[in-house]
Amino acid sequence: MEERTAETPRMEGQPMTTLYHEVRGIAPDKARSLVRKVLAHHHGNVARTAAILGITRWTVRRARDGTLTDQSRRPKRIARKTPDQFEKLIVTEAKRTSFRYRRLASYLRRKFSLSLSEHTIRAILRRNRIPRRVRRSKSGKRRHLYDYEHLRPFAEFQLDTKHLLDESALAPEVFDHICQAHLPLYEWHLMDAATRARFTAYSYSLSATFGFLFITLVLLWLRAHNVRGLIRIRVDNGAEFCSGSERKLADWNSRLQAFAAFLDPIPPGAKHLMALVENAHRLDDEYFLMIHAERCEHTYRFLSKAQGWQDTWNWYRANWGLGMQGRTPQQRLRDAHTMVHDHVLLYPVMLLEDVEHRMGTAHELLGKALGGKYVYTTRPTPQAFLRQSRIVWSTGASEKR
Repeated sequence: MEERTAETPRMEGQPMTTLYHEVRGIAPDKARSLVRKVLAHHHGNVARTAAILGITRWTVRRARDGTLTDQSRRPKRIARKTPDQFEKLIVTEAKRTSFRYRRLASYLRRKFSLSLSEHTIRAILRRNRIPRRVRRSKSGKRRHLYDYEHLRPFAEFQLDTKHLLDESALAPEVFDHICQAHLPLYEWHLMDAATRARFTAYSYSLSATFGFLFITLVLLWLRAHNVRGLIRIRVDNGAEFCSGSERKLADWNSRLQAFAAFLDPIPPGAKHLMALVENAHRLDDEYFLMIHAERCEHTYRFLSKAQGWQDTWNWYRANWGLGMQGRTPQQRLRDAHTMVHDHVLLYPVMLLEDVEHRMGTAHELLGKALGGKYVYTTRPTPQAFLRQSRIVWSTGASEKR
C-alpha cells in the first residue's frame, strides 16, 4: 500500500476526485496546477494521475503540455460568416453615424445596396463592442416630446424656418451657386409630429406677413382634406412669428380660431422642443441642397426640385424616429386608420412672394370677414372663412388663365 507523505497534494477526509472538480469550478489554472503536482508525485504516470483525480488521460496531458489558462473556444472557421470587408464597412458606418442595427440596415441598403439582416448587423455590432449612444436628461431619464403611441395625425406640428445660405453646412461651390442664381434664401418648414409629414414653402425674405400666410395656406389645405380636431403648432420666438410678443400671439391665435388651431411658442432657449424639425434641416442640407441646388438655374427649377424632395420625404423615405418603426409618413398615416386621404401629403411647394403678389396677404386671402389691421369688426364663422377662401382661390386661378 502506498505511503502518504507530506508532499502528497491531498486533503484529509476529502477524495481527490471531488477536490479537483471543486477547484476546476473556481479557478481552472489552480486545477491544472493540482494535476501537475499529482503527476509529478507519481513520476509522470498519466493513467495513475487520471484515476486518482477522476479525469481523463487527455485532460492530464492537456495540463502537462499546455498552458494553465483555458484556450479560446472560438471556431477557427465559420462557414457563413459575413466577409471581413463588409464587416469593416458596417463597423465604420456605425461609428460615423451612431445608428443602431435596424436603422443601419436600412441605411446600408439605401446607400451601398448591401442587404443584410438586422440580426446579422446586431451580432456584428456586439462582436466589435460598438457602444450604443444614449442621450438622457440631467436626471438620467428619457423624456419624449410627445406620447407618440397615442398621438393623432395632424394634431401636433412644429414650425421653423431655415436659412439656406449656411456656410458651415454647404460646400463652397453650392453656396456660391445659390447666390449667383438668385435662388430662394429661406425655407418655411411645418412638420407633423405623428407622421413626420412635411409641408414646405420658400421665400427671399423673413417677415411675419409670410409667417402668417404660410400657416394659413397649410391650415386651409389640411381642412380641405378632412383633417378635423384641434391643431397645435409649436413655434420659436423668431421675428417671422410672434417675436415673443404676448399681444401679437393673442391676435394671431384669435385669427386662427376659425381653423380650430393655435400657436404655442417655446420658452426662450428651449430649442430642444423643436427637435423634429431641426433634425430635418440637417437632412435638407445633405440630401437636397448639396445634391440638387447646383442643378437649378432659376427659382422655378429650384421649386420643382423642392417639390420632388418633399414628395420623396412624405411617400418614400423611411423614418426611424420614435413611433415610426421604419415607416414612411404615408404608411404611418394609413396605419392610423383615419378618414384623411394620403393625398394630403401632396402639398404644393410655393414661393411666398408669388402667393402674396397674386392673392394678397393672409388677411386679404380670407376676405372681408376681417376689418382693420389687427381688430375684428365681425366675428367670422369657419364656414364663412372657407366659403370666402374658395371665391378668392377661384378668382386668382381665373386671372392666371
